[in-house]
Amino acid sequence: MRLLRSLNSDGRYGLALLAGLLLCAAASVGGSGRLALLRYERIGLQAGEYWRLLSAHFVHLDGHHLALNLAGLALLWGAFARDYRPRQWLMVALLSIAAIDAGLWFISTQVLWYVGLSGVLHGIWAAGAWACCARRERAGVLFVAALVAKLAYEHIVGPNPLDQGLPVVSIAHIYGAAGGTVAALVLALWRRRL
Repeated sequence: MRLLRSLNSDGRYGLALLAGLLLCAAASVGGSGRLALLRYERIGLQAGEYWRLLSAHFVHLDGHHLALNLAGLALLWGAFARDYRPRQWLMVALLSIAAIDAGLWFISTQVLWYVGLSGVLHGIWAAGAWACCARRERAGVLFVAALVAKLAYEHIVGPNPLDQGLPVVSIAHIYGAAGGTVAALVLALWRRRL
C-alpha cells in the first residue's frame, strides 16, 4: 500500500492508476484475434457490435504502442490525479471516450478502425490543465499551451517522433481533448453550484 500511496499521496489514486494500467495490459494480450474483436471498427459497429465503442480504447497494436500509452497515463496521473476525485476522473474518461467515438462516427467517417488509449489521454490532459487554470496556477496555462501545440503539430506535420511506425489517428486526440475540456467545464460548473 505504501507504493500506491506514493503515487499521489493517497491509496485511492494509486489503485485507480494501477487498475487502468492492468486493464490496458490485459486487453492488449491475445494478439491480432483479440485486437480485431475489440477495436473500434466501423463495419462491426454497423453490425451492432457496440462493445467496440468502449473496448477500442483499451486494446493496443503492439507492445510499443501499449508502453507509450501506459507511460503517458502514468505521467498524466502523476501531474493531475489529485485535481479530481476518482469518480470525477471516471466521468472525464467516459466523456473523452464518448467524444472520440462520436467524432469518429459522425465527423471522421473515413476512419475505419481505431485502437488505443491516446485519445483518452488527451482528454485527461485537457481536464487536468483546465483544473490548474481554474485554480489560477501559471502551470495551467503552460499545460494548455503544450496540449494545443501538440495537437496543432500532429494536425499540420503528422505524428510525433515517438509514434513513428504506428498508424496514428491524430483526430482522435483532438476529439479526446474536446471531451476532457467539456468534462472540466461541467465539473467546474458543478462545483460553483455547490
